[in-house]
Order: sequence, then C-alpha cells, then structure tokens
Amino acid sequence: MKHNMKLTTRLALATCLMANAGLASAAEMGAVDEPIKLAINEWTGQHITTRVAGELLTQMGYKVEYVTAGYYPQMTALEDNSVTATLEIWTSNIGELATEALDSGNVTDIGRLGLEIGETWWYNNAAKEACPGLPDWKALKDCSELFAVAETYPDGRLLDYPVEWGTTNVDRIEALDLPLKSVPAGSEGALVVEIKAAEEKNEPLLVQFWTPHWLAAEVDLHMVDLPEFFEGCFDDPSGGMNPDATYDCDWKSGHTFKVAWIGMADKWPAAHAFLSAYQMTLDDQLPMLAAVDNNGEDLSTVVNGWIDANEAVWKPWVDAATN
Repeated sequence: MKHNMKLTTRLALATCLMANAGLASAAEMGAVDEPIKLAINEWTGQHITTRVAGELLTQMGYKVEYVTAGYYPQMTALEDNSVTATLEIWTSNIGELATEALDSGNVTDIGRLGLEIGETWWYNNAAKEACPGLPDWKALKDCSELFAVAETYPDGRLLDYPVEWGTTNVDRIEALDLPLKSVPAGSEGALVVEIKAAEEKNEPLLVQFWTPHWLAAEVDLHMVDLPEFFEGCFDDPSGGMNPDATYDCDWKSGHTFKVAWIGMADKWPAAHAFLSAYQMTLDDQLPMLAAVDNNGEDLSTVVNGWIDANEAVWKPWVDAATN
C-alpha cells in the first residue's frame, strides 16, 4: 500500500509537470528531442544537486544525459556543448578556469546555487582540549607535535585532500613557517574514516576539509583562524605577512554558482530558465548527503524522496520557466 501511494504521488507529480510544460510553445521548450548534458563531478553533494535538477528537467519533458566530467576539465567541455551545464561550481577552488571559460564567450554564468561553502583547516574536540590556543593558527607552532604521526614526527600532520584534488597547503605551511607536513588522504572516504577514527579514540586531528558535508552532523569540527584571505595572496608575495611567499593566508571563502553553454538559452529556453532559477541550500543537501554517504541509501531514491516532499520549493521554478 505504501509503495502504491508512493507511485501514485510520483505519477501525479510527473503529470503536473508535463501539464505545465505543455503550456509552453515548442519554441519555448526548444529541442526536446536532443539531450541536455549535465556534468557529474567527483563528490556526492554535486551528484545530488545535479540529479535533482535532472529529474525535474526530465519531468518537464526534456531528455537529460549525465556526463562524468572532471571538475577542472568540464570548464573546457562547456565551450562546445560537450557539457551543457554544470551546477555546483565552488568559487573557493575553481581558480582562473571559470574566468577563462566565461571570458571565452562560449560559457555563461546562470546564477548562484545558494549552497554556502567553506574550505579550510579544521580540528576536533580532542585538539581543542589539548591545544587551548586554538583556533588561532599561531598556536600550531607550539602544539604541532600533538598531530604528529610516524611519517611526520616531530612535525605535526595536516591530513590533506587527495593528491588528484589539488591543494595549496604545502605552500601555505611553508609560508606560515609551521612545523607541519601535508599528508594527502587517499580519497574522500579515507578522510572521513580518519576523522571518525580520531573522534572515537579522542585523538587530536588537524585536517583539510570542507562544508557542506554530512559528517558535520556526527563530528564536531572547528575552523582554524588562518590569516585572512586577500586578493593577490596566491600570486603576489608582497601583500601578506610573509613578503617572501605566496599563500600566507586562508583559503578563499566563497559561494557556489551554475554555468552553462552559451547556446543553451536558445536551444532549450525553458530548461535554461529553470536551471537559472534552481537552488540547492545547505538545509536541503545535508540530509540527503547523510542518507547516501552515511546510511548507504540509494541516490535515486533519496533524490526522488526530496522531490516528492518539496513540491512547494521546486514547483515555482518550473511554473516560471514553462508558463
């Protein structure tokens, strides 16, 4: 009975969306027989953001194709519609690649996603107790040995991002003259395992991490107060506290935004309008992240569950795009 009710709800939602789509002319809907190609990047939150949008586009009457695309290479792929849109770009780590893509004239910014983000160094409660000078980064000069492991002793370990993600922490540690060594994790999963293990053992941990992430609901992590980011920190050594080095500052804070191939607005007008209006907030994404990554639930089931429960959120975007 529960399954039948769920199916009925899904069919009703699809009928509602198709009815809305029918109110738009063929020109407004555009090339419904050709797939809109949405980029799938390397982390679960981006999968959720993209699959929610893709499912709603499908229900509007569009064909959607999910293209596995590297976070950095996708910016070039957008220029010729190898990827039509990518929906979760983090300003804190995309660097000049987004600027170059937008400057090409073949890629367009289609608005903020609404997901608040943060990337920096974090420490756990065990470190907070053992190093009371934190969150001031200068406390790490005296407390670094708390984070030492066999491969770094006597220096402390900064558990870092996987190598393939790219990181600037080797430069940052040197610029701040800290007795630390960057040790890359093997994967996102390995980072999570080490954070949870340190929590269970009540062992101090210093780690490069980000928010939003479902782990925040389980482990109490605190941001290190690194020297404040300033424009030019990554390329001009004269502006920071260390006149001989770049990266003597925190990671750049930022926001998330969406970009699309320049031809999307003409080829799929209603889809372009929908994706421009589309939002994903921290309150929306975090429970889905926890369900998928922590509870092992199926991604499609979680995404469709959110859609079923949040018609009041997404229906105005669809209505505005198709009416």
